[in-house]
Amino acid sequence: MSHTVLVCDDAIFMRTMISDILAQAGFEIVGEAETGSQAVEKYRQLKPDLVTMDIVMPDMGGIDAVREIVKNDPDAKILMCSAMGQQALVVEAIQAGAKDFVVKPFQPSRVLEAVQRVLG
Repeated sequence: MSHTVLVCDDAIFMRTMISDILAQAGFEIVGEAETGSQAVEKYRQLKPDLVTMDIVMPDMGGIDAVREIVKNDPDAKILMCSAMGQQALVVEAIQAGAKDFVVKPFQPSRVLEAVQRVLG
């Protein structure tokens, strides 16, 4: 059975890119969110195996969304996606409960390596 993924990013082209990379590798994209609060809500509804989470999003940032998700599900597997220069935020995201991160713009191989690490 393929792993299910929730893709969270405020930019539609990033959601599409991540979804395409993962779908081509055999993952099932079960949902997308463009805000942090949508991400939290969809995680509750969909219970995906993996979440890809942007750091900077409207209404609730990715790090706050990670905290909310992990509060409700300590075993949540979340992969942060951040732009260059957000290193301090990446550390904060990992402390909040994210399992790994990839830096934008990213190579498909790097995304898949991180996903495999997160899923174990």
